[in-house]
Amino acid sequence: MNVSKLESNLEDVRRRMAAACARAGRDPSEVRLVAVTKTVTADAARALVGLGVQDLGENRVQEAARKQESLADLDIRWHMIGHLQTNKARDAVRMFDLIHSADSERLAAALDRRAPEGHEVPVLVQVNVSGEESKFGVSATVAIDELRRIADLPAIRVQGLMTMAPFVDDAEQVRPVFVRLRRLAAEVTTLGMPRVEMKHLSMGMTQDFEVAIEEGATLVRIGTALFRGV
Repeated sequence: MNVSKLESNLEDVRRRMAAACARAGRDPSEVRLVAVTKTVTADAARALVGLGVQDLGENRVQEAARKQESLADLDIRWHMIGHLQTNKARDAVRMFDLIHSADSERLAAALDRRAPEGHEVPVLVQVNVSGEESKFGVSATVAIDELRRIADLPAIRVQGLMTMAPFVDDAEQVRPVFVRLRRLAAEVTTLGMPRVEMKHLSMGMTQDFEVAIEEGATLVRIGTALFRGV
């Protein structure tokens, strides 16, 4: 593993994040990097944490469990960023600090049932803004009603929204996706739903994170740009 290349990649991503914040008139401290470690070894993840990255994102419970065992000596905030099956809910509420992919009331209810007594489960509600059939998430047209039902679950704490934009060559093409999620979050905020806060907008990946930051992302999920050539 090429640690110097990893460090160089990280510096480049940080620089691009800061530049996007500057263009939008935002404080860089408002945006957190979630390093997507789903395809890399525990050693590579350990090296990245050693460079100052504290937030790691995983797509699958089983792979995350193996990494968590290997990295148990490190102070890491673990994010579940992939589609989560209801039969993995018991493990998920124990393993992750934030679940980005609460993509249905059914899944949220499973997380609520599996939460230990007195335990709160922080989630982001995943919204399928683009309408692509291949994407998970609640439809943007019914998201507020779905949020109300999810917020009624006693163990669930909604902390924001998440979306995945279509994969395109030109990131400008997906700016409307990020704009719509930001506007939806603003609308939710005005409603003052109990136990719902729009603290986070999880949007933006390697191919489009700069545009996402310009449109209000607080969490960007980046893997390829960090681990390319490592």
